[in-house]
Amino acid sequence: MRDGYSEFASRGAEILAIGTDNASSFQAYWQKERIPYIGLPDPKASVPRMYRQEVNLFKLGRMPLNCVIDPDGRIRYLHYGSNMTDIPDNETFLNVIDQINASSN
Repeated sequence: MRDGYSEFASRGAEILAIGTDNASSFQAYWQKERIPYIGLPDPKASVPRMYRQEVNLFKLGRMPLNCVIDPDGRIRYLHYGSNMTDIPDNETFLNVIDQINASSN
């Protein structure tokens, strides 16, 4: 997503990544990696619990959870990863965003 961020921004979409590290660790990682989108530290894991993100210690921790939420706050796409590399490609997200944008015109 980082490398394709301009494609998301050009469609009026924003990416929000939520991590369960403390604020200083999260910020240091964000700056080191030069991630252009919003990162929200959530050390109490409130948001991941709300969306029922799976934690599997045998697979290195939190499984990926990706969703697209429309401007009205409705979840329009939801993907629960089965392992740490199970993340949809950018085109999947961009297609959903394009559909949302087309339906609002």
